[in-house]
Formats: sequence, structure tokens, C-alpha cells
Amino acid sequence: MIGRVKKWLGIEGVKLELLLPESIDGRTGLLRGKIRLQSLHPQYVQGIRIALIERYSRGRGQERLVDEYELGRTEITHRLEVLPGETRELPFELPFELLQSNIERFGRKNFLYKGLSQIARKANAVESEYRVEAEAQVEGVALNPFDKKNLLIKP
Repeated sequence: MIGRVKKWLGIEGVKLELLLPESIDGRTGLLRGKIRLQSLHPQYVQGIRIALIERYSRGRGQERLVDEYELGRTEITHRLEVLPGETRELPFELPFELLQSNIERFGRKNFLYKGLSQIARKANAVESEYRVEAEAQVEGVALNPFDKKNLLIKP
């Protein structure tokens, strides 16, 4: 009885871990990484969804606004069996496209506007944070394993 509940909740089941570089160049538009899968019991992974998300915040105090944008998404759709004691690493490539705010577009017009753009970003407390999220769909489990990692993207 307890074993079935553990399996249904994903306890002692498939564990998913993202293996990513510390930083990447945003101009390439491609993130390369690996997903590590481990399990204490034999289970089947039906697919894995991977997404790159930007958390864009601006403003201060009560006027602070935060938006999240999905910059890219990929899926691994083939079915995998993860056996006990086995570690499987799956390489992936995630194409993405960075979004530019009005301030950033203004700053890229020429080198004189770049300084003004940086001052405007600091005055408005504009910052972007990036994270990668991965979630595996495991057969017969209610709570799918997932992982998320922060990433530094150099523009």
C-alpha cells in the first residue's frame, strides 16, 4: 500500500537534474546542456519539456512590475526506460531568441545612445534574470519530476 502511494507521488522514482554551463552568449541563440535521470525503481519517461524563461523586472517599491517571457522551448519526445542504479544523461539543444525592451533597442542604435540607455536602465531599476526549467512526464506518476536552474546570459 505504502509502495503504491510512493510510486504514484513519484517518491523514490525518477529524479531529474539539469546540467548547464554557468553562462552563455546570448547572440548565439542556442543553449546546449544535458539532463541527468536516475531512479530507485524501474520507470518509463514518456517525454521531457525544457524551457528558457526570462524574468523581466522594472520599477521600485510599490510601482515594481515583473513579467515572465518564454524565450525558447524544446521537447524530448522519445520514450526512455530508467533502471535502478542507472544514470542516463541526455544531451539537448534549446534554440532561443532574446527579447529587447524599448530602452535596449534605443541603446543599440549607435554608441552615443548606449550610455544613455544604461543610465535609463539603472534609473528605472530594470533587470533580467534567466532560468531553465525541465519537467519529465513519467508513466503512472501524479507529480512529475522537475528541475530549474538560473543561468547567466551575456548579451
